[in-house]
Amino acid sequence: MTSRFNPLTADARWQAVWEDRKVFAADDSSARPRAYVLEMFPYPSGRIHMGHVRNYTMGDVLARFKRMTGHEVLHPMGWDAFGMPAENAAMEKKVHPGDWTRSNIAAMKAQLKRLGFALDWGRELATCEPEYYGQEQALFLDLYAGGLVYRKESAVNWDPVDMTVLANEQVIDGKGWRSGATVEKRKLSQWFLKITDFAEDLLAGLGTLEHWPDKVRLMQENWIGKSRGARLHFDFVGTGTAHRGIEVFTTRPDTLFGASFIAIAADHPVAQELAKHSPELTAFIAECQQSGTAAADIETAEKKGFDTGLSVQHPLDPSWHLPVHVANFVLMDYGTGAIFGCPAHDQRDLDFARKYNLPVQRVVAPEGAENEEIGEEAYTGPGRLVNSRFLDGAEVEDAKAMVIARAEHEGWGKGTTVWRLRDWGVSRQRYWGTPIPIIHCDACGVVPVPRAALPVKLPEDVSFDVPGNPLDRHPTWKHVDCPKCGAAARRETDTLDTFVDSSWYFIRFASQPDDKPFDKAVAERWLPVGQYIGGVEHAILHLLYARFWTRALKHIGKLDVAEPFTGLFTQGMVTHETYQDPQGRWLSPEEVQPGENGLTIIATGDAVTRGRIEKMSKSKKNTVDPTGIVDQYGADAVRWFMLSDSPPERDLPWSEAGIEGAWRFVNRLWRLVDGADATATGSDADLDRKLHRTIAGVAADIESLGFNKAVAKLYELTGAIEKAAPSASRTTAIRTLVALVSPMVPHLAEEAWEVLGEAGLVAEAAWPAVDPTLLVDDQVTVAVQVNGKLRDTLTVAKGESRETLEQLALAAGGVVRTLDGATPKKVIVVPDRLVNIVA
Repeated sequence: MTSRFNPLTADARWQAVWEDRKVFAADDSSARPRAYVLEMFPYPSGRIHMGHVRNYTMGDVLARFKRMTGHEVLHPMGWDAFGMPAENAAMEKKVHPGDWTRSNIAAMKAQLKRLGFALDWGRELATCEPEYYGQEQALFLDLYAGGLVYRKESAVNWDPVDMTVLANEQVIDGKGWRSGATVEKRKLSQWFLKITDFAEDLLAGLGTLEHWPDKVRLMQENWIGKSRGARLHFDFVGTGTAHRGIEVFTTRPDTLFGASFIAIAADHPVAQELAKHSPELTAFIAECQQSGTAAADIETAEKKGFDTGLSVQHPLDPSWHLPVHVANFVLMDYGTGAIFGCPAHDQRDLDFARKYNLPVQRVVAPEGAENEEIGEEAYTGPGRLVNSRFLDGAEVEDAKAMVIARAEHEGWGKGTTVWRLRDWGVSRQRYWGTPIPIIHCDACGVVPVPRAALPVKLPEDVSFDVPGNPLDRHPTWKHVDCPKCGAAARRETDTLDTFVDSSWYFIRFASQPDDKPFDKAVAERWLPVGQYIGGVEHAILHLLYARFWTRALKHIGKLDVAEPFTGLFTQGMVTHETYQDPQGRWLSPEEVQPGENGLTIIATGDAVTRGRIEKMSKSKKNTVDPTGIVDQYGADAVRWFMLSDSPPERDLPWSEAGIEGAWRFVNRLWRLVDGADATATGSDADLDRKLHRTIAGVAADIESLGFNKAVAKLYELTGAIEKAAPSASRTTAIRTLVALVSPMVPHLAEEAWEVLGEAGLVAEAAWPAVDPTLLVDDQVTVAVQVNGKLRDTLTVAKGESRETLEQLALAAGGVVRTLDGATPKKVIVVPDRLVNIVA
């Protein structure tokens, strides 16, 4: 055996052994307790980066640990393979999205295997394959039959260049994220899933997720957005419209005496009616339709309005008239599509009122501020009602109840609950997605595709030469006979949102029959996922949709599981410096080198501008491909670096020094094994105690995902072993250390396990047992004070008598020097803690 570990041979050797023996294949019929460990599956973009490596290393350590502690472990991997990037690549690189995607999957799979992750590759899936999306189509039809799917006309963000609907997140400053074209609001017939039917249950379920981060639960709570308020009716003054009045929804009925205007959405029925006779209003509505529908866009956009010339009566004072404006910040999809503006207590309303010179009247004030005028910021804090007639002096919540009670008694309003959450629009006007299994017939209307005709496969012969959805212009694919009447009909050419694909993949991992999406009994042996790991950027949409999907399946009798993920961990990002050339173009770390006067570009010698340390991203080219690093240092050094230093929930700055330090530690471990003496005798009580405390401590740290803490304990144990004299205790500690580090550095551990003569694979070994007697402290440190000031300490047996503690304290060097021959007046002894000498 050499004193230097060779990862190039060890990594490949043990990866082949694990694969040949199917060590990490999960057994559905096993009687052992189950552990389902899952990391959010990746999009096959072409190469993995260090952010992927960190995420999957964390899950891998937990999966390997669970296997060592006697669990049957399911730890699978797959590919979130549909979506717009593949279509963009098809247009830019003139390749088919399927070819591009499958090539990327092959490359990324090879990279993941190179890192030695304990994955059950036998359950690998890709959402772009008919074996997966055909079963998704079956589930869609199940939900359709269960009344949870419907089609309606809805306002969408439309990119007129790419000719597709954009999600709110894809609209940046009112323009399409890819084309740069000004986005339009359009009405399109879209397919929706009834997630709002489960809003109350989704909200209540957050309270059961004790092992989720508080911030994620709060983000979901805010997204669901339960609001208790009132629907209030405002009668029109005079005539001018076919409508009797305007109904508004408000969460602040207490501020009704602060109202100064009514604002309605551009697509409100009143606005649409008035626009028939007003070119100016028609033009304003068109302008409103060019803005996005995202809440963030609406909040930050300039507040604009159009005075309709109409006014309404204040319901509490008919002589008080409020002007009616069409406003660009009111959405028809929220509440009633109309609000009353209270500028003093809503910043959006205040901005609008200042622009159009509308009144601003304070009606809520903290103590002492009753007469303060509102400046540039609305007051949204607590207080009592002022300037509000019969409400004056009431607390906010009491005032809300008083207004609602009066409105209901007099018939001009009603208390109600609304939700920020909207039904999930799943239609996407693109090719590379799951075809929606619906047929449109002029005679029969909407007809589900028969089950026997699934999967509805995507046609391969498509062209991306012109913008838009290739399925719309395919010469044959969309033309089909109606399953009901046999007449000529057409397929639905919209495909499903890719969030649908990721809303049930964890169920398919657990059960993969050929003839249905999953077997209920088999899936429920594994579900819910015990530990889910992924980025916080998925805190709302993906996680909320997955929670909805399991509830929907439970609703129609397919599952008895409501919450899909018992534990959730959101890891920090891996970060790296950013670099730009003199023209401001981003440079990759591989293009940069240090020079005498700073960083320069390798190819040209030009100076480099060093930017901020940011999350690794392809857009800023600050990613580090792990392949070269693994080739140089081995998989174990990369894994160890990913787990050390930073707490796993915090960002981890990538550095060459860090990976080199990890490589040095791997070789320290190897040298310990090289120096193990199987013939040594004798015991080392201190080392035995350190070993067993490390066994217990590392186990607790891995269970709680405190990987950096576990690493620190293993560093300490390694140092203690290195310092210890040869003994049987030291040899045992080395053997045990190999098992303890095996979830983190599995290739070295297997190599060392074999060298030490241990049976089988360390990947299949049990976690080392703990001697509980060695976890108990049998010594304590006692503080010795003179007149209340610390002068010395004593290390004594736990439970030492008062008399012995007093004698030892009086003989302590620090005490003898302080007393300098003086006789103590009193000695106070607190066993196991303190001796205080009064002199």
